[in-house]
Amino acid sequence: MKKQKISTNNLKKIALFGYFSLLFFMPLWLLVLSPSEGLSASTTLLLFILPLLFPLKGLLQGNPFTYAWANFIVLIYFLHSLTTLWILPNDMVWAILELIFATMMFLGCSYYAKYRGQELGLSIRKKK
Repeated sequence: MKKQKISTNNLKKIALFGYFSLLFFMPLWLLVLSPSEGLSASTTLLLFILPLLFPLKGLLQGNPFTYAWANFIVLIYFLHSLTTLWILPNDMVWAILELIFATMMFLGCSYYAKYRGQELGLSIRKKK
């Protein structure tokens, strides 16, 4: 087995930094810096903040399973940032920040789930 280059503790920190950055940045961007004319504040919060709250407990507890499935949630923010980059050039800086935070969360969560799961002896493979 290859030796990992970044400790699981540092991977967790990277994932949590990306997570909390998205959690604080998204309402700031969508409600203050560049509010949407078509979405109300409550709809914006519901669509962009609520999904991030689902894995909060498991992420704080360091549950590798939660880190793994949180990647499905972070894909929403990848798609949002890439779509915004494509159609709203005025919001390019904010979309790039969202993409950076989502990438940090995605990579941190992926590798933390993998390596921490190995440390704990967890597996998704069926035993024969």
